[in-house]
Amino acid sequence: MKTNFPVEQLRGLQTPFYYYDMSLLQATLDVIKKETAKYQGYHVHYAVKANANDKIIKLICDNGFGVDCVSGGEVKAGLDAGCAPEKIVYAGVGKADWEINLGLDADIFCFNVESLPELEIINELAAQKGKVARIALRINPNVDAHTHHYITTGLNENKFGISMEHLDGMIERIASMANVKLIGLHFHIGSQILETEPFMNLCLRVNEIQDQLDAKGVNVEIINVGGGLGIDYKNPDQNPIPDFAGYFATFNEHLKLRDGQELHFELGRAVVCQCGSLITKVLYVKEGVNKKFVIVDAGMSDLIRPALYGAHHEIENLTSTGAEQTYDVVGPICESSDCFGKEERLPETKRGDLFALRSAGAYGQIMACQYNCRTLPAAIYSNEL
Repeated sequence: MKTNFPVEQLRGLQTPFYYYDMSLLQATLDVIKKETAKYQGYHVHYAVKANANDKIIKLICDNGFGVDCVSGGEVKAGLDAGCAPEKIVYAGVGKADWEINLGLDADIFCFNVESLPELEIINELAAQKGKVARIALRINPNVDAHTHHYITTGLNENKFGISMEHLDGMIERIASMANVKLIGLHFHIGSQILETEPFMNLCLRVNEIQDQLDAKGVNVEIINVGGGLGIDYKNPDQNPIPDFAGYFATFNEHLKLRDGQELHFELGRAVVCQCGSLITKVLYVKEGVNKKFVIVDAGMSDLIRPALYGAHHEIENLTSTGAEQTYDVVGPICESSDCFGKEERLPETKRGDLFALRSAGAYGQIMACQYNCRTLPAAIYSNEL
């Protein structure tokens, strides 16, 4: 379904702001529910780091999904949005004591443990409360996600997780602890993955690890394969909902679950990315020597992905139908990297035009900052206009 922007209603609003098409988000959630229902024991946790907007999280939790968190603040955001504690999983390489205690007090479903020191602290803090913490070991399967090096997480040299060489030692250590219970294995190889091969390779690696553990008499209740499914940044209207059918089918075909095992997923970008756009107004059209600049009132402080990753978002002029011209689209921040697109083909643009920077529902609003003492962008929802 194509996002139809209510331009006349948006014209009078203070820019920049994030616009969320809540009907598209609901349609996306419906597809995920439909596809996971085809298989026994498939559970999806929404990765809060993609977008922690409270109304976004609430709609996702109201549809029966859990949440995947990487900080105590995200655990709290999930709880505040009404997510059931038994559907909350908590990963992250640097969990502070207060964050672990928050999870213990809330009786969250599982801590995804990423190191031996963390394991020892969770056991110690759980003992102080007379509790047993459910844990999964986050393992680096050394599978190449074929994605940007900033968002690859499953290789041996990444800071995340436990190398396979240390797995046996971790399991032996857990056996000696009274206040942790190993319930699962957790994997996450990266983000914005657009090929099937990395997921297939992950399945094969998980199968190998499970065979090794079977030989040692070690069984776990859940396998958590993280997320990573990418979206189409170039054609948001043609492909507003990712290929969830193919994604889940890949795991069903290639992953050998044991009887009664559950399969958990942690999807973020694929759930929320296409429903969000950053709406910005044209301040000036500047004639350079060899090019034209469109200067908008949104900057890298509002959407940092282009400056941080070299990412590109489709730019749409919502208020002009003139003949196409070529522009560099830049923001007002005092940094040369504050650029949203170079040599963009756009309808002839003038001061006051509204632009939509598409596919910004993930890692957009959540990463906004107040650099240059700017105000954080507001959020506007399609079902509230």
